[in-house]
Amino acid sequence: MFENQESLKNFESIFEDVKFVSNSFVRLKILAALFIIPQNMKALTESTNLSYSSISSNMHELELKGFVYREQNKYFLSNSAKVRIEDMIEFKRIIDLLNDFFNILDSHVVDMIPNESVAELYLLGKANLIESSGIDAYKTYNFINKCLAMADDVKCVLPFYYKPFFDSLESLVSQNKEVELFVPEAILERFDESFKVKNISFFKEDNIFLLIVTNQVMILGLFMDNGYFDQNRLLASKNDDSIKWANNLFENFKKLNK
Repeated sequence: MFENQESLKNFESIFEDVKFVSNSFVRLKILAALFIIPQNMKALTESTNLSYSSISSNMHELELKGFVYREQNKYFLSNSAKVRIEDMIEFKRIIDLLNDFFNILDSHVVDMIPNESVAELYLLGKANLIESSGIDAYKTYNFINKCLAMADDVKCVLPFYYKPFFDSLESLVSQNKEVELFVPEAILERFDESFKVKNISFFKEDNIFLLIVTNQVMILGLFMDNGYFDQNRLLASKNDDSIKWANNLFENFKKLNK
């Protein structure tokens, strides 16, 4: 997970600060810009394409937290911020990733993802954003079902009931393929003794992410801040590193729900 054991020891101590930064796309863009070179407010608005007011309000919070300081009208990363950034493995790549996938991460619930998996986000560097449109409103769900149909084995965290998904999982079990499933207790009554998936566990939390990982692909979906699942956007990848990340996320989630 980390390049060395020292990084692992440091992770818990710096995670809260990193979480504070990563929970705001604006703060991430500011730190990404200052990571490259100290800048004044005018340069920051140009390099980040953010408004002056957004930068100003977030800069105040970053100063209070000790991430940045001002000197002669320029903003600099503090030494402690540099240490935190350097301690996070490939932190710069994580920033770039969050910029690339702004549409799915901004205004979405990400704090349900276990800490260990947040630290490995860089493994999603080659994932793709799949979006539904007015022409193909069910593009994301159809993509999921297509991937399930081609799977030899599958691990799922399904935070809601959608019959076609569960029908696809039952079909896999009928073909003697391996299926491991997590669903919320709130939909427990949907399953009866005839349900073919026997390796099924339950969780109590709301607004958990959607995760599907097969031998061929990983798929991640998130809830929006308003509490509704974003059925119009998914992250998906057939890259080995991304599938590794998804398998690790599933195992980390399983540990939290024993």
